[in-house]
Amino acid sequence: MPDAPRNDDLTLALRLADLADQVTMARFQASDLLVETKPDLSPVSDADRAVEREVRAVLAGQRPDDAVLGEEFGASGGGSRRWVLDPIDGTKNYVRGVPIWATLIALMDGDQVLAGVISAPALGRRWWAALGGGAWGSALGGAPRRLRVSGVGTLADASLAYSSLEGWSARGRLGGLLALIEQVWRNRGFGDFYIYTLLAEGAVDIAAEPEVSLWDLAPLALLVTEAGGRFTDLAGRDGPAGGSAVASNGRLHAPALGYLGLPAPDARTGTGAG
Repeated sequence: MPDAPRNDDLTLALRLADLADQVTMARFQASDLLVETKPDLSPVSDADRAVEREVRAVLAGQRPDDAVLGEEFGASGGGSRRWVLDPIDGTKNYVRGVPIWATLIALMDGDQVLAGVISAPALGRRWWAALGGGAWGSALGGAPRRLRVSGVGTLADASLAYSSLEGWSARGRLGGLLALIEQVWRNRGFGDFYIYTLLAEGAVDIAAEPEVSLWDLAPLALLVTEAGGRFTDLAGRDGPAGGSAVASNGRLHAPALGYLGLPAPDARTGTGAG
């Protein structure tokens, strides 16, 4: 199997993922892991902050002119080139000992994602992409495999992956999600980064989340589109910056959006909540 193509930025992103893996695995399931609650009531561990500090330190030396946006320490620097970091996507899993979590690293120029890496060391998996270079994945240390989305063409044959039902309900979107669930062949609530990597591999056909940040999505949007799929927000706008996400194999995007764009039914009237 030929090696996956790389450029300097992607090579650096992969090195940063190696560094992150060392930090996260050393603290995963540690008895003294420190977990705090952020103002938005989401958890943050000492590993989240340690990863972002380490990655930022390397970027300061290797890419001093690039800006950085990270979940834990916000934005720094200026210019159109910006590294976007989620040190641990799936922190709730991480702190409970569930192995479905990953470090997400992306390089953007303006609104365009140029390179991205998703590394899930507890699963022994990694995925990456560069603009125009295709989507790739491998077992850690294994040979890379080029990824392609599925060819499923009807909702009745489709597998749907999504985040928690509570999240959809809190944002008035549960009715649309449940209506779509009734149309598809199979549905599972894997959540977080994993739903998009499964989609890029062709294992699921539609993936969606109702509220997410840029650092949750940037490398995943590139992975999906380089695998031949489509990535938008719930309003159908392409890219990872819309605050919500719908990804698909492309063929199912319009019908999926037709359901996911619906508000939840009003409990009093049975009509849309508006």
